Amino acid sequence: MLMNVTLRQLTYFLALSEERHFGRAAEKVFVTQPALSMQIKDLEAALAAPLIVRAPRDIRLTPAGREVEARARRILAEVAQLEAVARQQGLVGHLNIGVIPTVAPYLLPRALPILRQTDITRDLRLREATTDVLLAAMERGQLDAVVIAAPKDAGGLTIAPLFEDRFLLAGRAERLADMRARVEDVRPLTLNPDQLLLLDEGHCLADQALEVCGMDRRHQRVDLGASSLTTLCGLVGQGFGLTFLPELALVQECAAVPDLDRLRFASPEPARQIVLACPDGSGGAWFAELTLILRGCGNELIAAARALSPLEV
Repeated sequence: MLMNVTLRQLTYFLALSEERHFGRAAEKVFVTQPALSMQIKDLEAALAAPLIVRAPRDIRLTPAGREVEARARRILAEVAQLEAVARQQGLVGHLNIGVIPTVAPYLLPRALPILRQTDITRDLRLREATTDVLLAAMERGQLDAVVIAAPKDAGGLTIAPLFEDRFLLAGRAERLADMRARVEDVRPLTLNPDQLLLLDEGHCLADQALEVCGMDRRHQRVDLGASSLTTLCGLVGQGFGLTFLPELALVQECAAVPDLDRLRFASPEPARQIVLACPDGSGGAWFAELTLILRGCGNELIAAARALSPLEV
């Protein structure tokens, strides 16, 4: 029985041809290894030809596999261009958005209902991951746009500013008491590395915090490998050190951790710029509309944070 070749099979095969490893290829396309392996077998069955040779430490393409790889690249590139043309007419069809973990839990619950009201037929797909992972996925055509902190190198990207997100210092009240008495001197560079808890490596918020403090990972005495702001806030709320808390997360985390106190840094306050980015030339009406929605929701969250912890006059 003749089987049809699918775009999914070609996508998985291309990932395998690039990674030369089933586990890494599966992670690259966000599926399990057995699922990817089954799709590769189905593709070989559909083409009635072996495409790969499994070696102990490597995977090699057969001559047929190399031919399929070249054709798959052209086919998937054409499909990506076709979808981009359709999206330029507005927020329709598939829209794949990536968001960093220190933004997603706070911005998305407010933005998603608005996006659904704008077009209830939209097929919106979300991916939460660190900045490097999101940018790599967007470069491969798996994501249409990403919400990230403004990158130092924006080459090849169209950048739309969303909002400024200032950092506060968070911890139990007794840990902040001495600092509160001399708030005009509270600056990132004066913090004791022994007290500072940060997110695990790979999170841009941790890198930004270390940068504004003039530190690197060698200065940080306690490395808990925390993967979320919620985990960090729970720890410092129990008295385990201090951490940086973005305004975006302030209202939600303070409500969840009653013992969590916070203190604004002396001016100029450290901050990050949150942006929406897409590859140059791929934006359109959908990108402008998405920018307005995310910017509005973000600024509402920032305003609520500044009502809870007012800016210094």
